[in-house]
Amino acid sequence: MFRRLLQTPRPRCLARWNATAAHEGAPVTGTNRAEATLKRFWKTVGVEKRNDGLVVTLDKRALKTPSGNTLLLPQSKQLVATLVATEWENQETLLKPHALPMTSLASRAIDSLAEEKSRQDVCNALLDYLDTDTICFYQDYPPPLVELQAKYWDPLLSWARTKFGIKIKTFDSILGNSQPEETKQKLAEVLLEFNHWEIAAMERATYATKSFIIALALVKRHITVEEASMAARVEVHSQIERWGEVEDTHDVDFHDIRRQLGSAICLLSDV
Repeated sequence: MFRRLLQTPRPRCLARWNATAAHEGAPVTGTNRAEATLKRFWKTVGVEKRNDGLVVTLDKRALKTPSGNTLLLPQSKQLVATLVATEWENQETLLKPHALPMTSLASRAIDSLAEEKSRQDVCNALLDYLDTDTICFYQDYPPPLVELQAKYWDPLLSWARTKFGIKIKTFDSILGNSQPEETKQKLAEVLLEFNHWEIAAMERATYATKSFIIALALVKRHITVEEASMAARVEVHSQIERWGEVEDTHDVDFHDIRRQLGSAICLLSDV
């Protein structure tokens, strides 16, 4: 089945911190020192109330985003602050940027999606996924795949059609396919109602699953992280049923997609 081979444009927190500092001639201090040393340079991690919000601190210094903004979270996002702090606390000796999904996602929302123009650009990019959406491309063989498609994809398509009053086509070929313009316009209106936290979560979930519809269902809390992951990996699960699991490949992907989707749904939490 056709897959859109796009690399997820996630903020590379550690690399960009140092690159930005070097470009501007700034000293390598605080958080951006992480990229220079690739070692843990702080002793304590904390969460503090500052400026009517929450910040994560490393040795009492507020954590900053790759663009140099303070990673300031609303007080309602205590869970997000706690998860960000936990990510940095768990960097025991050598830094592992891939183990900072919550930090990178919160930074993405703050650095790039707070402005309406930026959100609009992201919305347009996400809508492009409708024409190549994972769950719109069906196969009629082998039987285990057909069963999984019906189990995980059919209900999502039915939900989207009913919830938003739209038409969604399904395809059995990768050539010359597109969704109706009326569908794209309606879903564009849905995205325009999202705040920068929701758009950041939607973006990550779409790129992780290669599916606009799975991501939308997740952000709208219609499905769980587990259900979203299963829907996104229908082909993989079909292959595993037939041929078995490939060690250090299928299992790694299994945990990675849950980490990405889990960070997306946690970003939306107001607890």
